[in-house]
Amino acid sequence: MTNLQELVEAAWADRSLLQQTRTTEAIHAVIEELDKGRLRVAEPTADGQWQVNDWVKKAVILYFPIQQMETIELKPFEYRDKMRLKTDYAGQGVRVVPPATARYGAYLAPGVILMPSYVNIGAWVGEGTMVDTWATVGSCAQIGSGVHLSGGVGIGGVLEPVQAAPVIIEDGAFIGSRSILVEGCHVGKEAVIGAGVTITGSTKIIDVTGEVPVEYKGFVPARSVVIPGSITKTVPAGEYQVPCALIIGQRKPSTDLKTSLNDALRDFGVSV
Repeated sequence: MTNLQELVEAAWADRSLLQQTRTTEAIHAVIEELDKGRLRVAEPTADGQWQVNDWVKKAVILYFPIQQMETIELKPFEYRDKMRLKTDYAGQGVRVVPPATARYGAYLAPGVILMPSYVNIGAWVGEGTMVDTWATVGSCAQIGSGVHLSGGVGIGGVLEPVQAAPVIIEDGAFIGSRSILVEGCHVGKEAVIGAGVTITGSTKIIDVTGEVPVEYKGFVPARSVVIPGSITKTVPAGEYQVPCALIIGQRKPSTDLKTSLNDALRDFGVSV
Protein backbone atom coordinates (compact mmCIF):
# COMPACT_ATOMS: atom_id res chain seq x y z
CA MET A 1 0.00 0.00 0.00
CA THR A 2 2.88 2.36 0.75
CA ASN A 3 4.21 1.98 -2.79
CA LEU A 4 0.74 2.54 -4.25
CA GLN A 5 0.31 5.67 -2.14
CA GLU A 6 3.66 7.05 -3.27
CA LEU A 7 2.79 6.53 -6.95
CA VAL A 8 -0.66 8.11 -6.54
CA GLU A 9 0.73 11.12 -4.66
CA ALA A 10 3.39 11.62 -7.34
CA ALA A 11 0.78 11.53 -10.12
CA TRP A 12 -1.43 13.93 -8.18
CA ALA A 13 1.43 16.44 -8.12
CA ASP A 14 2.46 15.79 -11.75
CA ARG A 15 -0.34 14.69 -14.10
CA SER A 16 2.18 13.88 -16.86
CA LEU A 17 2.94 10.72 -14.87
CA LEU A 18 -0.48 9.41 -15.93
CA GLN A 19 1.23 8.52 -19.20
CA GLN A 20 3.41 5.96 -17.41
CA THR A 21 2.31 2.34 -17.17
CA ARG A 22 3.39 1.89 -13.56
CA THR A 23 1.27 4.88 -12.54
CA THR A 24 -1.86 3.66 -14.30
CA GLU A 25 -1.31 0.17 -12.90
CA ALA A 26 -1.07 1.63 -9.39
CA ILE A 27 -4.31 3.56 -9.83
CA HIS A 28 -6.09 0.48 -11.16
CA ALA A 29 -4.76 -1.51 -8.20
CA VAL A 30 -6.21 1.02 -5.73
CA ILE A 31 -9.63 0.86 -7.40
CA GLU A 32 -9.51 -2.95 -7.26
CA GLU A 33 -8.71 -2.78 -3.53
CA LEU A 34 -11.68 -0.45 -3.03
CA ASP A 35 -13.93 -2.77 -5.03
CA LYS A 36 -12.99 -5.73 -2.86
CA GLY A 37 -13.30 -3.80 0.40
CA ARG A 38 -9.64 -4.21 1.34
CA LEU A 39 -9.13 -0.45 1.23
CA ARG A 40 -11.47 2.36 2.27
CA VAL A 41 -11.68 6.08 1.63
CA ALA A 42 -12.41 6.55 5.34
CA GLU A 43 -12.23 4.11 8.22
CA PRO A 44 -12.93 4.03 11.95
CA THR A 45 -9.96 4.28 14.29
CA ALA A 46 -9.36 2.60 17.63
CA ASP A 47 -10.44 5.72 19.54
CA GLY A 48 -13.84 5.86 17.84
CA GLN A 49 -12.92 8.62 15.41
CA TRP A 50 -12.75 8.38 11.61
CA GLN A 51 -9.66 8.71 9.47
CA VAL A 52 -9.91 9.99 5.89
CA ASN A 53 -7.43 8.41 3.50
CA ASP A 54 -7.18 11.34 1.13
CA TRP A 55 -4.65 9.60 -1.12
CA VAL A 56 -7.31 7.00 -1.93
CA LYS A 57 -9.68 9.76 -3.03
CA LYS A 58 -6.90 11.12 -5.20
CA ALA A 59 -6.65 7.72 -6.87
CA VAL A 60 -10.39 7.74 -7.57
CA ILE A 61 -10.15 11.19 -9.15
CA LEU A 62 -7.12 10.15 -11.23
CA TYR A 63 -8.97 7.02 -12.38
CA PHE A 64 -11.37 9.08 -14.49
CA PRO A 65 -8.84 10.60 -16.94
CA ILE A 66 -7.11 7.27 -17.60
CA GLN A 67 -10.36 5.50 -18.50
CA GLN A 68 -11.77 5.52 -22.04
CA MET A 69 -15.40 6.03 -22.94
CA GLU A 70 -17.13 2.84 -24.07
CA THR A 71 -20.58 1.58 -24.85
CA ILE A 72 -22.00 -0.84 -22.30
CA GLU A 73 -24.87 -3.01 -23.49
CA LEU A 74 -27.10 -4.74 -20.97
CA LYS A 75 -30.01 -5.70 -23.14
CA PRO A 76 -32.36 -3.96 -23.52
CA PHE A 77 -30.39 -1.11 -21.87
CA GLU A 78 -27.41 0.71 -23.34
CA TYR A 79 -25.02 3.04 -21.52
CA ARG A 80 -21.95 5.06 -22.50
CA ASP A 81 -19.46 5.79 -19.75
CA LYS A 82 -15.85 5.51 -18.58
CA MET A 83 -16.62 3.36 -15.55
CA ARG A 84 -17.17 -0.37 -15.42
CA LEU A 85 -20.08 -1.80 -13.48
CA LYS A 86 -19.70 -4.29 -10.65
CA THR A 87 -20.09 -7.95 -11.54
CA ASP A 88 -20.24 -11.38 -9.85
CA TYR A 89 -22.89 -10.46 -7.29
CA ALA A 90 -23.54 -14.13 -6.59
CA GLY A 91 -19.91 -14.63 -5.64
CA GLN A 92 -20.10 -11.64 -3.32
CA GLY A 93 -23.35 -12.74 -1.69
CA VAL A 94 -25.18 -9.58 -2.76
CA ARG A 95 -28.80 -9.36 -3.95
CA VAL A 96 -29.38 -6.86 -6.76
CA VAL A 97 -32.88 -6.10 -8.06
CA PRO A 98 -33.04 -4.75 -11.66
CA PRO A 99 -32.25 -2.04 -12.62
CA ALA A 100 -30.04 -1.33 -9.59
CA THR A 101 -26.54 -0.18 -10.51
CA ALA A 102 -23.25 -0.19 -8.64
CA ARG A 103 -20.01 1.03 -10.16
CA TYR A 104 -16.81 -0.97 -10.04
CA GLY A 105 -14.76 0.45 -7.19
CA ALA A 106 -17.69 0.46 -4.76
CA TYR A 107 -17.65 -2.23 -2.08
CA LEU A 108 -20.80 -4.19 -1.24
CA ALA A 109 -20.43 -6.58 1.69
CA PRO A 110 -22.17 -9.97 1.84
CA GLY A 111 -25.87 -9.70 2.57
CA VAL A 112 -26.30 -6.25 1.04
CA ILE A 113 -29.59 -5.80 -0.83
CA LEU A 114 -29.85 -3.27 -3.64
CA MET A 115 -33.40 -2.50 -4.66
CA PRO A 116 -33.52 -0.36 -7.86
CA SER A 117 -30.89 2.11 -6.62
CA TYR A 118 -27.40 3.45 -7.33
CA VAL A 119 -24.03 3.09 -5.57
CA ASN A 120 -21.12 5.18 -6.85
CA ILE A 121 -17.38 4.48 -6.99
CA GLY A 122 -15.47 4.61 -3.71
CA ALA A 123 -18.53 3.92 -1.56
CA TRP A 124 -18.41 1.25 1.15
CA VAL A 125 -21.65 -0.54 2.14
CA GLY A 126 -21.58 -2.87 5.13
CA GLU A 127 -22.98 -6.34 5.66
CA GLY A 128 -26.74 -6.78 5.64
CA THR A 129 -27.54 -3.20 4.64
CA MET A 130 -30.65 -2.47 2.58
CA VAL A 131 -30.40 0.22 -0.11
CA ASP A 132 -34.07 0.70 -0.91
CA THR A 133 -35.80 1.83 -4.10
CA TRP A 134 -34.35 4.95 -5.77
CA ALA A 135 -31.90 5.54 -2.96
CA THR A 136 -28.48 6.80 -4.03
CA VAL A 137 -25.13 6.28 -2.32
CA GLY A 138 -22.66 8.91 -3.52
CA SER A 139 -18.93 8.67 -4.20
CA CYS A 140 -16.89 7.55 -1.17
CA ALA A 141 -19.86 7.48 1.24
CA GLN A 142 -19.36 5.06 4.13
CA ILE A 143 -22.45 3.07 5.08
CA GLY A 144 -22.24 0.68 8.01
CA SER A 145 -23.65 -2.80 8.57
CA GLY A 146 -27.34 -3.41 9.15
CA VAL A 147 -28.32 0.04 7.89
CA HIS A 148 -31.63 0.70 6.13
CA LEU A 149 -31.61 3.46 3.52
CA SER A 150 -35.32 3.91 2.79
CA GLY A 151 -36.89 4.79 -0.54
CA GLY A 152 -35.51 7.88 -2.24
CA VAL A 153 -32.78 8.58 0.32
CA GLY A 154 -29.96 10.71 -1.05
CA ILE A 155 -26.52 10.06 0.42
CA GLY A 156 -24.18 12.69 -0.99
CA GLY A 157 -20.80 11.96 -2.49
CA VAL A 158 -17.55 13.84 -2.04
CA LEU A 159 -14.31 13.67 -4.00
CA GLU A 160 -12.95 17.19 -3.69
CA PRO A 161 -11.53 18.72 -1.64
CA VAL A 162 -9.66 15.49 -1.06
CA GLN A 163 -9.23 16.15 2.66
CA ALA A 164 -13.00 16.44 3.19
CA ALA A 165 -14.70 13.64 5.10
CA PRO A 166 -17.35 11.66 3.24
CA VAL A 167 -20.87 11.08 4.53
CA ILE A 168 -20.67 8.44 7.27
CA ILE A 169 -23.66 6.35 8.39
CA GLU A 170 -22.70 4.02 11.21
CA ASP A 171 -23.98 0.50 11.94
CA GLY A 172 -27.65 -0.12 12.54
CA ALA A 173 -28.91 3.33 11.54
CA PHE A 174 -32.30 3.79 9.89
CA ILE A 175 -32.63 6.59 7.34
CA GLY A 176 -36.24 7.51 6.52
CA SER A 177 -37.71 8.07 3.07
CA ARG A 178 -36.55 11.08 1.03
CA SER A 179 -33.99 12.11 3.61
CA ILE A 180 -30.93 13.93 2.25
CA LEU A 181 -27.56 13.52 3.97
CA VAL A 182 -24.69 15.42 2.35
CA GLU A 183 -21.46 17.42 2.85
CA GLY A 184 -19.73 14.90 5.08
CA CYS A 185 -22.40 14.71 7.76
CA HIS A 186 -22.06 11.87 10.26
CA VAL A 187 -24.89 9.72 11.64
CA GLY A 188 -24.03 7.69 14.72
CA LYS A 189 -24.80 4.04 15.41
CA GLU A 190 -28.46 2.98 15.53
CA ALA A 191 -29.76 6.51 15.00
CA VAL A 192 -33.22 6.88 13.46
CA ILE A 193 -33.61 9.65 10.88
CA GLY A 194 -37.25 10.41 10.09
CA ALA A 195 -38.65 10.96 6.61
CA GLY A 196 -37.68 14.16 4.84
CA VAL A 197 -34.81 15.18 7.13
CA THR A 198 -32.05 17.15 5.41
CA ILE A 199 -28.64 17.24 7.06
CA THR A 200 -25.61 19.01 5.61
CA GLY A 201 -22.24 19.69 7.15
CA SER A 202 -23.60 22.91 8.64
CA THR A 203 -27.19 21.94 9.48
CA LYS A 204 -28.18 22.70 13.05
CA ILE A 205 -29.18 19.49 14.81
CA ILE A 206 -30.88 20.42 18.06
CA ASP A 207 -31.51 18.01 20.92
CA VAL A 208 -34.78 19.18 22.45
CA THR A 209 -35.25 16.33 24.89
CA GLY A 210 -34.02 18.31 27.89
CA GLU A 211 -34.92 21.64 29.46
CA VAL A 212 -32.08 23.34 27.57
CA PRO A 213 -31.53 22.68 23.84
CA VAL A 214 -28.20 21.15 22.86
CA GLU A 215 -26.91 21.94 19.39
CA TYR A 216 -24.77 19.86 17.03
CA LYS A 217 -23.66 20.59 13.49
CA GLY A 218 -23.45 17.89 10.88
CA PHE A 219 -23.40 15.13 13.51
CA VAL A 220 -26.21 12.96 14.88
CA PRO A 221 -25.28 11.17 18.13
CA ALA A 222 -25.78 7.42 18.39
CA ARG A 223 -29.33 6.14 18.94
CA SER A 224 -30.91 9.55 18.42
CA VAL A 225 -34.41 9.81 16.92
CA VAL A 226 -34.47 12.77 14.52
CA ILE A 227 -37.28 14.61 12.73
CA PRO A 228 -37.39 17.68 10.45
CA GLY A 229 -37.74 21.05 12.15
CA SER A 230 -37.23 24.74 11.55
CA ILE A 231 -35.75 27.71 13.37
CA THR A 232 -36.16 31.44 12.96
CA LYS A 233 -33.34 33.25 11.18
CA THR A 234 -33.14 37.03 11.12
CA VAL A 235 -31.84 38.54 7.88
CA PRO A 236 -31.93 42.10 6.52
CA ALA A 237 -35.25 41.39 4.82
CA GLY A 238 -36.89 40.15 7.99
CA GLU A 239 -37.35 36.89 9.91
CA TYR A 240 -37.68 33.58 8.10
CA GLN A 241 -37.92 29.91 8.98
CA VAL A 242 -34.94 27.81 7.89
CA PRO A 243 -34.65 24.03 8.13
CA CYS A 244 -33.01 22.24 11.02
CA ALA A 245 -33.19 18.76 12.49
CA LEU A 246 -34.61 17.97 15.92
CA ILE A 247 -33.53 15.16 18.20
CA ILE A 248 -36.73 14.21 19.98
CA GLY A 249 -35.68 11.07 21.80
CA GLN A 250 -33.46 8.00 21.99
CA ARG A 251 -33.92 4.40 21.04
CA LYS A 252 -34.84 2.38 24.09
CA PRO A 253 -32.00 0.12 25.30
CA SER A 254 -34.55 -2.43 26.48
CA THR A 255 -35.73 -3.18 22.94
CA ASP A 256 -33.80 -5.51 20.71
CA LEU A 257 -32.53 -4.25 17.36
CA LYS A 258 -35.05 -6.20 15.31
CA THR A 259 -37.97 -4.32 16.79
CA SER A 260 -36.44 -1.12 18.13
CA LEU A 261 -36.98 0.77 14.88
CA ASN A 262 -40.70 0.13 14.90
CA ASP A 263 -40.92 1.01 18.59
CA ALA A 264 -38.95 4.21 18.11
CA LEU A 265 -41.15 5.27 15.24
CA ARG A 266 -44.35 4.49 17.16
CA ASP A 267 -43.17 6.15 20.37
CA PHE A 268 -42.13 9.39 18.73
CA GLY A 269 -44.51 9.51 15.77
CA VAL A 270 -41.70 9.58 13.19
CA SER A 271 -42.70 9.10 9.57
CA VAL A 272 -40.71 6.64 7.48
